[in-house]
Amino acid sequence: MHWRDLEVWKKAHALVLEVYRLTLKYPKNEAYAIVDQLRRASYSVTANIVEGQSRNTTKEYLYFLYNARGSVEEVRYFLLLSKDLGYIDNDIYQKYEAEYEIVSKMLNGLIKSLKT
Repeated sequence: MHWRDLEVWKKAHALVLEVYRLTLKYPKNEAYAIVDQLRRASYSVTANIVEGQSRNTTKEYLYFLYNARGSVEEVRYFLLLSKDLGYIDNDIYQKYEAEYEIVSKMLNGLIKSLKT
């Protein structure tokens, strides 16, 4: 199966696009701070899935999936920080928190399936 066919990659990629649109509304002084970190963490999820799936061994694939899972948590933190700083409202925060929770669970499922 190609990485483009993985449901977790599709979901995470859609969220990268949403994060990019969302961060266009952030204050300009955050362009090289929270905006940059949030964008990097969001595309790190998908990039790690791609790189891991392209590796030769299951061990390497798992390594990159664990990195992807770590990036999910990084995104979740930066969204919380964004809410606490008033850059996004609670409804938007809750929406993305729920979406990234789904991605996290999907990654956990993929990891579990590769381990068995």
